[in-house]
Amino acid sequence: MAVSIIVIIIYAWILFFTQWSMLLMQVTLMVAVAGVLGILAWIGYTLATTPPPKPIEKIEEELEEELKKLEEEAGKEKA
Repeated sequence: MAVSIIVIIIYAWILFFTQWSMLLMQVTLMVAVAGVLGILAWIGYTLATTPPPKPIEKIEEELEEELKKLEEEAGKEKA
């Protein structure tokens, strides 16, 4: 918490009382825009590279096959 307050004070001092205020605003804006656009690029990449989900029919077939296997194993254990 103390570090945050100190950084805020230093930021405000540079912004309002030095000749570096324009550079500070430019750097701050660049970091903010790059951060937002970087997140958007990451979301777009994730959407583009994620395979589509299996159709529900395929999942149902797999579940039925697994149930049959479990029933067969249970029948063998009883015998």
